[in-house]
Amino acid sequence: MKKNLKNYSYTVILVIVLAVLVGVLAAASPYFFSWKNCRNILNQSAIYLVLSVGMTLVICAGQIDLSVGAVIGFSGMSMGMLIKAGLPASAAILLGLAIAAFIGLVNGWIVAYGRINSFIVTLSTMTIIRGIILVLTNSKSVFGFGPEFGFIGSGKVGPVNMPILISIMIAVIGAILLHKTRFGNYCLFIGSNEIALNRSGVNVRKYKVMVFTFCGLCAGIAGMIVTARLNSAEPLAGQGYEMDAIAATILGGTSMQGGKGSIIGTVIACFILNIMKNGLTLLSISTHYQEILTGLILLISVLISESNQRRKSEV
Repeated sequence: MKKNLKNYSYTVILVIVLAVLVGVLAAASPYFFSWKNCRNILNQSAIYLVLSVGMTLVICAGQIDLSVGAVIGFSGMSMGMLIKAGLPASAAILLGLAIAAFIGLVNGWIVAYGRINSFIVTLSTMTIIRGIILVLTNSKSVFGFGPEFGFIGSGKVGPVNMPILISIMIAVIGAILLHKTRFGNYCLFIGSNEIALNRSGVNVRKYKVMVFTFCGLCAGIAGMIVTARLNSAEPLAGQGYEMDAIAATILGGTSMQGGKGSIIGTVIACFILNIMKNGLTLLSISTHYQEILTGLILLISVLISESNQRRKSEV
């Protein structure tokens, strides 16, 4: 009960921060509340939200995935090249998502069965994937995928844009997985006490592989949205997105040590970060300062998370 109250209190704080940020930016720029800008914020947030849901589950399990940005680029490029080769958009999407999930599976398998730190594993796969993209494309973009694929990035279902609809679906699925299923419970237990869970007879390795596979799939979906929105597959697409996903996850209340997390917190944090970046752009503030602010937010969030963890262990 006390734990739930703390989580609820932190969520309320995030909502207040979001409301204050919106109020300040609305007062600072007359364009902030324009429909075009609001739509842009929602569409851009959708990409980070999908990515951050996968990252939340990985970090809840006490792991990290630095390869998600590269997976965005690789899955998007795979879909684009397959469509240009004559494959129907639906088949290209399924294959692209399968590739992304497979990369996640490989990451999870190496971490779980190779017993190698996830930071090292995913940093390595990130570098490998980026290199493969550049070799396959000769550092050139692929573009022009037709209306069927483009619908994912700019189409609507009623008044709702497809990227927003997809991100809502992924957030709901992520919340159900984390909070309402055995899989989610085991992810949290792996993050909080992996040894005890292993001794209880649970196949911890299997669940590690599963959580990385899910994260890879989320990165693939994000790559699909990015590529469809631009109608172009870029060799460096997704670069740096992993840091935004980690920042949103930690700011949203997920413990860097694992064992604790909240999808709703991640959702709110995604909007905070994207609205902040959007507002700074409207105010003609350099993107370099946006990166500095994102880094500072990540650092402060980690410090708060670590402080709470130490306080908890001392009790």
